[in-house]
Amino acid sequence: MTSFWFLNREADTQLSSDTDLEDPDVKNAKLGKGKAGKKGKKAPGEKGKGGAAKGAGLGRVNGHHQENGMENMTLFEVVKMGKSATQSVVDDWIESYKNDRDIALLDLINFFIQCSGCKGAVSAEMFRHMQNSEIIRKMTEEFDEDSGDYPLTMAGPLWKKFKSSFCEFIGVLVRQCQYSIIYDEYMMDTVISLLTGLSDSQVRAFRHTSTLAAMKLMTALVNVALNLSINMDNTQRQYEAERNKVMAKRANDRLELLLQKRKELQENQDEIENMMNAIFKGVFVHRYRDAIAEIRAICIEEIGVWMKMYSDAFLNDSYLKYVGWTMHDKVSHAICQIAFDRIVSMTLDKEYDVAVQAIKLLTLVLHSSDEVLTAEDCESVYHLVYSAHRPVAVAAGEFLYKKLFSHRGPEEEGMPRRGRQSVNGNLIKTTVFFFLESELHEHGAYLVDSLWECAGELLKDWESMISLLLDEPMPGEEALTDHQETALIEIMLCAIRQACECHPPVGRGTGKRVLTAKEKKTQLDDRTRITEIFAVALPLLLAKYSVDAEKVTNLLQLPQFFDLEIYTTGRLEKHLESLLRQIREVVEKHTETDVLEACSMTYHALCNEEFTIFNRVDIARSQLLDELVDKFNRLLEDFLQEGEEPDEDDAYQVLSTLKRITAFHNAHDLSKWDLFTSNYKLLNTGLQNGDMPEQIVIHAMQCTHYVILWHLAKVSEGSSTKADMVTLRKQMRGFCLMCQSYLTSVNTTVKEQAFTILCDALMIFSHQIVSSSREQLEALIYTPDSSLQAELLNFILDHVFIDQDDDNNSTGQTQSPFRQSPYRTDTYYNDYGDIIKETMSKTRQIDKIQCAKTLILSLQQLFNEMLSDLGCNFDRSSSSFCGIKELARRFSLTFGLDQLKTREAIAMLHKDGIEFAFKEPSPQGEGNPPLNLAFLDILSEFSSKLLRQDKKTVHLYLERFMTFQMALQREDCWLPLISYRNSLQAGGDDDTMSVISGYSSRGSSIRSKKAKPASTGKRKLPEGEGPTQSHRTESSSCSTDAVWMNREQNVQTPVMMPSPHLSSTVLRDPKKMRPEESYMGQQHHQTPMDYNTQVTWMLAQRQQAEARQQQERASMQYAKMRSHMQHAIRRSSGLMEDDEEPIVEDVMMSSEDRLEDLNEGMDFDTMDIDLPPSKNRRERSELKPDYFDPSSIMDDSVGIGLLLRVK
Repeated sequence: MTSFWFLNREADTQLSSDTDLEDPDVKNAKLGKGKAGKKGKKAPGEKGKGGAAKGAGLGRVNGHHQENGMENMTLFEVVKMGKSATQSVVDDWIESYKNDRDIALLDLINFFIQCSGCKGAVSAEMFRHMQNSEIIRKMTEEFDEDSGDYPLTMAGPLWKKFKSSFCEFIGVLVRQCQYSIIYDEYMMDTVISLLTGLSDSQVRAFRHTSTLAAMKLMTALVNVALNLSINMDNTQRQYEAERNKVMAKRANDRLELLLQKRKELQENQDEIENMMNAIFKGVFVHRYRDAIAEIRAICIEEIGVWMKMYSDAFLNDSYLKYVGWTMHDKVSHAICQIAFDRIVSMTLDKEYDVAVQAIKLLTLVLHSSDEVLTAEDCESVYHLVYSAHRPVAVAAGEFLYKKLFSHRGPEEEGMPRRGRQSVNGNLIKTTVFFFLESELHEHGAYLVDSLWECAGELLKDWESMISLLLDEPMPGEEALTDHQETALIEIMLCAIRQACECHPPVGRGTGKRVLTAKEKKTQLDDRTRITEIFAVALPLLLAKYSVDAEKVTNLLQLPQFFDLEIYTTGRLEKHLESLLRQIREVVEKHTETDVLEACSMTYHALCNEEFTIFNRVDIARSQLLDELVDKFNRLLEDFLQEGEEPDEDDAYQVLSTLKRITAFHNAHDLSKWDLFTSNYKLLNTGLQNGDMPEQIVIHAMQCTHYVILWHLAKVSEGSSTKADMVTLRKQMRGFCLMCQSYLTSVNTTVKEQAFTILCDALMIFSHQIVSSSREQLEALIYTPDSSLQAELLNFILDHVFIDQDDDNNSTGQTQSPFRQSPYRTDTYYNDYGDIIKETMSKTRQIDKIQCAKTLILSLQQLFNEMLSDLGCNFDRSSSSFCGIKELARRFSLTFGLDQLKTREAIAMLHKDGIEFAFKEPSPQGEGNPPLNLAFLDILSEFSSKLLRQDKKTVHLYLERFMTFQMALQREDCWLPLISYRNSLQAGGDDDTMSVISGYSSRGSSIRSKKAKPASTGKRKLPEGEGPTQSHRTESSSCSTDAVWMNREQNVQTPVMMPSPHLSSTVLRDPKKMRPEESYMGQQHHQTPMDYNTQVTWMLAQRQQAEARQQQERASMQYAKMRSHMQHAIRRSSGLMEDDEEPIVEDVMMSSEDRLEDLNEGMDFDTMDIDLPPSKNRRERSELKPDYFDPSSIMDDSVGIGLLLRVK
């Protein structure tokens, strides 16, 4: 990217002290130093005179067109009314400029004069003989400043939209002229010179209007420069790619074209830079400090636009300094806010580096002045502390810290450093308030990570946090609310985790990094300090908040970050005993799963055999579990007694005890208590009676699942006996059968639990269980039978792929995902899109062809169901058909960009689609399209995935099913066939597509497109030569590509797993016919050729022979011209100066190869070696269209046009 160094050389203008308006003569003297443009060209500030204005006054009176005695509206009047489309107005002006550029320019000059509110007009005589300064002086004399109003400041409905229409006109004018007119050294030079002079005027209206026009002109030129830079990068990349090819495959002509292309782009870039240089130094550096606030605001607003639009060039200190200087503006609110709005919006830039720099800039602004940014500006940066991109979040955290935490009031001078009544105590409260107001409570770890680098000392002040939680508030101090205490505990936990783990939270960062020695020491010190503080405080905190589930859950996570050795070395055993008592009380008070699992994990963290406290903690844990299991067995025996119906209190006792046991069984091995028997008995009873509470069934399933997993872990270690293996196998299979039975339960929650556990069990006990040298576990492999597979599938159809309206439907009707209308797939895609993508990716990796055939089968099913619903005369614009097309488009995107890897799969997909389209004859009789012909419109979504040679092969296969009459049909009902054939023919003969594959779509062309001469018209086929005949002549060249079409069909079409809820209309039993014996095929082979057809065919054969002779003559002439061109190219200076290797022709091409090379988009007019290497701009504007431009590449007339010119 160009860095616009030229704008920096004289842009370092210091801020004036008192006088904002400079003397025009002094300024013109300054500008004269930097006006020298490129060598041999006039600078944009100079206006050409002499014969250029000859005849400028013809047909014009005071800037008004005269036509048949009627006076047309001027540009000013058209823009003022705002009723006409700006595009058409600009196009009319460009047409006028092409006819007589002096008359058009005079119109444009008067437009700017009238937009300033001046009643005078520039005449043709003035334009011819007077300099800009004289014209401006004359207009100033005619200016009426009595009212002080001018179009940009006038009130009223007519003038409200004038400014936007005025700015739009300038932008559209540059955009429409960017390919030729702005490079003619006349139009832009005149306009820039005029606007520069007007911006120096003492008349406010002239200065205001011209400054706005110049800044909008600069913005439009920045956009042109950006497009040129992108095109230059693309051209350079294409050149390097072509140059790195081996000599045998390198296209020398293409290299030469790319070199010429790059040279022209560079010349255009230099000229655009010259223009911007004149505007920036001639207008901006003087008017950004104008006496009028509105004029200063225009300059600062536009430089913000440039920074956002072309950040690589303008987002640097050379231009940011103008924004910084403007902060000292006395009317800062009127000016700075406009610029800072741009910078604030850049904090959300898609380029993270730009966003980081924008946030850092705002932080510097905040450090300099606290009044520049509004509350809304700050809030837009605050929320970025929760960004997933860590550099952005850290920069936003620093901004937040500077804004909220860095200010110190005089009352805080004598306050203690730590504690409730300390400076940090108040800052911690502020952090809590911000966290609650952001309403993103689940992202506390992100907030802590964002503030860690700038506020780490504050976040490590755990003494102050504990004091805020435990100490009573002082008189007059407002105590923390319940929500604030919960938020403080969460922030405290996140800070402790950050200090001990030393890596960002999940989702932010690439993973753990290697810590330096200093970081490791800091980590150990922090962990020791955390243990010493919270070993004492944690029991007190648990005692205070023991009934609050959310607070207790967070507090119980702290021991996993302790250094347990300190309990012994620090003589803190009594605090350990206190902690164990509090945990036990929490277990007895709570039944919430989160709280119980937190208690279980705390016991697991404390029960570490490496430390001396293990025995003490293990005894406490065993006592607790013994009591729980004994209580559960006692309650279960009473609960399952026959003849007695258990009451709600008994069920609650059983459920609460089972919840506690299940939570502990997740992290602790409870195998010695034999929980499988009691839980299996409980599940069996519930299955038989059908009245078991759902929560009891759910937790019994989960507990039994844990029993089997712990048993498997023991067996996997290799220390178990054969009897243990047999027991595990028996338990596992019995439990799976039990869960399968619960799949038919009337309770949805129970069925979901059974489905989840079955899926986990089938994954764990699959064939992968014997991997990693565990062959002894082969007996445990469990393969689901067909009934289990069907029930699992039915569960998905019943509870996942259903209509939104049926979620609460008690009937539980099933809808197959393949039976949904296509527009419903968006719902499933939004919910399960990632799963669907991953599944399709895995199936494609297993078998690409089977995956492709499955996709086309699903589309065929949807198409058949649509036919059954809408009938054969459906509307192709209906939502159902468009939904199927959209699904096909999404399917095509899943094949990726590598066409070679998916070549055969895509070809098979087209083959199946073509056969399906012609499978059924029309029910309306002969002469009508086949029943499924509209399916070709859906199939065309996959045509872009075909290689060029495969498109020809598929087209040949399509013609096997077509008759001669089909190729001539043009009715609407045959449009799917026409569009599909066009999709197979598009780009088929375009060899230059690989050159522009990376070309940006933003730059459509570099030059304006001229009308091509008649000799370069599109080639006409000989009369009577239809597509079928023309493609038959190419069948020999495509024979190798058509192997897949002729081989036997040994790949079976996949079918769905049998299910009572699935039905497919595509699998019905139609009359089986081969393509050659189908209805259309019989018509094609049996219909005799009539006389007219025979005559047409004979004429086509004769014209083909003549065309071959013409091609041979053209080939011989081409060989001579190619030799001449290579000799001339080697003589031309600088054309191959960047080549490291000489470009030579080492392969003799055949006649066909030469003709193919001619069709590669090469136009000899763009390589006219008789022209001098440095062509002027007027000559370049007359060049033919650029065949490296996407809009020109699709013109297939290039090849035949070149043949005609060679001939």
